[in-house]
Amino acid sequence: MQHRLTPATRMGLSISIATGLYGISFGALSVAAGFSLPQTLALSLLMFTGGSQFAYVAVAAGGGGGFSAFAAASLLGLRNALYAVQLKAWLRLRGRKIPLAAQLTIDESTATSLGQERPDERRRGFWVAGIGVYVLWNLFTLLGALLGDALGDPRRWGLDGAAVAAFVALLWPRLAAGQAQAVAVLAALTTLLALPWLPAGLPILLAAAVAAVLGAWQYQRQRRRLTERDAD
Repeated sequence: MQHRLTPATRMGLSISIATGLYGISFGALSVAAGFSLPQTLALSLLMFTGGSQFAYVAVAAGGGGGFSAFAAASLLGLRNALYAVQLKAWLRLRGRKIPLAAQLTIDESTATSLGQERPDERRRGFWVAGIGVYVLWNLFTLLGALLGDALGDPRRWGLDGAAVAAFVALLWPRLAAGQAQAVAVLAALTTLLALPWLPAGLPILLAAAVAAVLGAWQYQRQRRRLTERDAD
């Protein structure tokens, strides 16, 4: 019993419950945006990364095509690939565990793993959080979707724009730094200027490109400063 209640296990279970409960929101918002129950469940089962799922639903609900929604979701999902590079070395993954670990590599499992000091606790934290979030996220997605179906026409409750609002809520806590705020403002202005001229879904991709260019420029600027400081 002591082995099961290590710090990594407790953290993983706590994160699993908190994150899984949020799946209710995704299920309800996805159905409200016009996705069917099987489509909603497939997004959680296969895509399984909350930010990307909300982005996909938000773009689709705004009138964007499938390609635009997929591209927006993929941009947010790139961070999981970066996580995977580090986790594969830390967790010493081999063979059949690699595809399973890839599916479970999300913010929560990564944070739980990297927050541990001992190698065995890192592995335990990753698997407990990853599996726990996956199971509960999908169960609560189903519950949220069923509740969303019971509500009827989403426009009666103002839920037709709720997917976009949820996506903005996910983004807002990340805008604490001044640089992030500046990039967000320029990206928003780019989107507003592009809306009258481009099909739905494409303005957000253009804004993402602007944000990527600005991020690369800031990164190079910081590197030059560090190089100059070291030279002095």
